[in-house]
Amino acid sequence: MQIHDLSKTNSLLNKFISELRDVSIQKDAMRFRRNIERVGEILGYELSKTLTYSHQEVNTPLGTSTISLPDEAIVLCSILRAGIPLHQGLLNYFDKAENAFISAYRHHKDDPKSFEIMVEYLACPDLDGKTLILADPMLATGQSMVATFEALKPFGTPKSIHLVSVIGASEGLDFVSEHFNQDVHLWIATVDQKLNDKSYIVPGLGDAGDLAFGQKLQN
Repeated sequence: MQIHDLSKTNSLLNKFISELRDVSIQKDAMRFRRNIERVGEILGYELSKTLTYSHQEVNTPLGTSTISLPDEAIVLCSILRAGIPLHQGLLNYFDKAENAFISAYRHHKDDPKSFEIMVEYLACPDLDGKTLILADPMLATGQSMVATFEALKPFGTPKSIHLVSVIGASEGLDFVSEHFNQDVHLWIATVDQKLNDKSYIVPGLGDAGDLAFGQKLQN
């Protein structure tokens, strides 16, 4: 898998990540969602540089201009519910993309430290020959990303696959690297080094779904 860690190069992206992490700023749910969205826009822009383009002519009021435009059919899939703001950021740039949505959550049994990924809701168009962008803001263990991709397989074989995340842990990156082919791209805003005993990213930012949409009652 090809990993594109945008934190290795200083940019305005750092400001949005710092606000997502900051315990005083992230309490503003609207700002938190918007910062996730803005990170999605930046990741989408960087991802767009790897797409295929063809020359097309555009008529202007004074003549004709030739410009290279992307010509790939894109399907944008996000994991509910935390993925909604990231999805919107990507959709702001890939505004003609088809859309898929999937619910994936951690199901804890007797041991709160162990869990399995449960996938229940899925709506997806045909994926055959298309570019699949799979978005999940938090890449902790990587199990949700892999489980989601497995659930999408009956819908066709994409031409190319891009994974998009805001914050990941090294362990999660290693896990998805083992389960995706070398030609798959991962676009990520920053990478932290460890998980805690509940498999949350440290220092991370907390629960992205709760911060974006309010605390849930379910554990």
